[in-house]
Order: sequence, then C-alpha cells, then structure tokens
Amino acid sequence: MHAPQPSLVPTGRPAAGLLSAVVIVASLGYFVDIYDLVLFSIIRVKSLNGIGITDPAAVTDQGLYLLSMQMWGMLLGGILWGVLGDKKGRLSVLFGSILLYSLANIANGFVQTVDQYAWLRLIAGVGLAGELGAGITLVAESLPKEKRGYGTMIVASVGVSGAMVAYLVGQQFGWRNAYFIGGALGLGLLALRAGVFESGMFEQTKRTDVARGNFLSLFANGPRFYKYLRCLLVGAPFWYLVGILITLAPEFGQQFHLQGPVTGGLSIFWCYFGLTLGDVTSGSLSQLIKSRQRTLQIFILSSAVTVGAYLFALDGASTAVFYTVCFLIGFTGGFWALFVTVAAEQFGTNLRSTVATTAPNFARGATVLIAPTYKALKAYPALGMVGAASIIGAVLLGLAFFSASTLPETYAKDLDYLE
Repeated sequence: MHAPQPSLVPTGRPAAGLLSAVVIVASLGYFVDIYDLVLFSIIRVKSLNGIGITDPAAVTDQGLYLLSMQMWGMLLGGILWGVLGDKKGRLSVLFGSILLYSLANIANGFVQTVDQYAWLRLIAGVGLAGELGAGITLVAESLPKEKRGYGTMIVASVGVSGAMVAYLVGQQFGWRNAYFIGGALGLGLLALRAGVFESGMFEQTKRTDVARGNFLSLFANGPRFYKYLRCLLVGAPFWYLVGILITLAPEFGQQFHLQGPVTGGLSIFWCYFGLTLGDVTSGSLSQLIKSRQRTLQIFILSSAVTVGAYLFALDGASTAVFYTVCFLIGFTGGFWALFVTVAAEQFGTNLRSTVATTAPNFARGATVLIAPTYKALKAYPALGMVGAASIIGAVLLGLAFFSASTLPETYAKDLDYLE
C-alpha cells in the first residue's frame, strides 16, 4: 500500500545535479567496490599458487569455494546494510561499507592459507554488499526524476571500470599489492564524505511513524514479494555470465581448443570494458525511449545471443575472437545498473534501501547456488562444461526476460511515497 508524502527535498537544498558530490562519491565508491569484487577472479590462479595450491583441479575447486564464501558474505551483508540504510540512513551505509571492505582488502594481502583467505573473502563480501545499493538509492532520491536514470548510469559506468583497473594493477604489481592498493583507494575515498548530504526523502521519512527497513515485510505481502522476486531474477544472470563463463575462461578456452591460451584476468578486463559501455548504452537508451522495461528486454535477449556464441561458436577460434566475445558478453550484460535502478524505483522510501541493497547482492549471491549446480551438471558425461553452462544460462535468462516483461514500468516514476 502506498501512502503519499509531501515533497521530501528539504527547503533550501536543491535537487542534486549529475556531477554533484553525491553522484561523484557514489561512482567512486562503486569503482573501488567493483575493483575488489572482481579482483579475486582476476588473480585467482596467481594467489592460490602463491599460497601453495598448484594442482589445476584444486585451483578450480578452491577458486569456486572462495568465490562462494565471498558471495555468502554479500548475501548476509545485503540484508544487514539494506536494513541499516532504511533505519539509519543511506550515507552511513555508503561509508560504513567502504570502510569494511577496504580493511578486508588490506587483510587479504597477508593471507597464507585457504582458510584465512576464505574467511577474509566472507568479511570482504559483507562490506562489498552495502555500497552499490546505498549509492544508487542516494542518487535516485537526490536527482530529479527525469534525470535519475542518467545519474545511476554514471555511477555504474564509472564503477565497473574498476574491474579494468584491477586487471592492470594485478598484472603490474602482483596479487598481494593489488589487495593493498584496493584497500588504500577505499580508505582514501572516505575523505570525500564531508561533501555529501543525506537523502532528503529519507530525512523526511524519519519524521513519520512508519516502519522503516522491515526486511520481513517484503515476504509478508504476496504481491510485494512477487515483485521483489522478479527484481532478483532480472539480475541473477549477470553473475552466471561473470562467475561461470568469464571467471572460468581458461578452462573453457581449453574445452574450445582455442589457438592459444587465455587468462581469466584478460577475459574479465574485456568483459568489464564491454560492461562499462553496455551500462552507458542501456542507461541512455532507457532515458531516450522512456522505458526501463523495453530496454531490459532488448539487453536480455542480446545477452542470450552472445552466450550462445560463446558456448557453441568458438571451437578452434583464435584468442582474439574469444576475447571479442567476452567483450560482447559484457556489453549485452550491461543491464546491471538498470536492474538496480529498477529495483530501487519499485518500492517506497521506507523500503527502498533494503530492496536496492538486497536485490543486487541476492543476485550476486545466486553464485552460491549456480556454482554447485554447474559443478553437479558438469559431472554428467553427456553434458560436460558446455552442456551444464547451457542449461543454467537458458533457465536464468528465460526467467530474467519474463521478470523484466512483467514488472511495472518505472521511468520517471515519482519516488515520493511510502510502502
């Protein structure tokens, strides 16, 4: 049930502009977030070799284990930071999460065992869970409704470029130093806090007696839960694309009998280069055609085509062709920012941070189900790597398309309401 509110932008504080402090800080925060989020996938082999794991099968299995630990952290952190964002404020979550994952990043540079690595990836995951949702919510509530799509596009586009920087740093400075640099970038970002104001909508909601950040209320109402579930399903394919197809690119490269070896780091670099351009394109397209829904449909269908090309058209291809397809997977998967924006726009101010934070983290956290499912399906001789990846991709992309097609349109929707 929606209850109308008066204008939630406090008198004397104009709506933020596209290059305001809130957009800049949210963008840089997401930049460091993505840097750390994908850094493990980039340096997976080198870091595991560095602590004594050298058997290729063990590197694959332990890598999936550590990735799952990170994602479990993001599942837990998504709930924690989302609720805190609606109860205590978007700004406190934005900087609290940056502090936690920055310190965890630095600690990751000192690991000596897989167990240490696993627990620190869990803690880092908790920290990483808060930044994107808080940043998107803060930007969406601070910008005029006709421009917020551009604002969230800027946040995501700047943010995902952190993956390319992570690759370059990992190549030039070694895996331990790459973690130290990521932590230092995050701690440096905290110095920008003084220029950012809390969301006016949140400040106004604090003065009401409505319940804020009630995570369980998302499940207590049938239509609300169904809408929330569809938000989650729209984002779930992204971490199949990155967590399976791109992270395991070296293994798929061998399966495809490519003309040369490929690396996970360079595959992620090209994927995220494509994702940066894809986020700009999807965000701009949703503003130009004034429809989030149609833009999501276009990108999900395009993603299905590129996944098909990756799995069935690369046998014996050159490494250049393989990396080109990685780029295209990233570009067509560039509906991530739009997905988070749509999730934030679907719910009222008293639940917006909870949804905008849990939705991307539950979508990311789907990896803890996707990875073991992929591993189990791959064990069947009739399926193997390609068959297992095909089944999972078809299911996830099909559910995402259905969900995007049935969610309410939110372009230029007035966010000035409560659940």
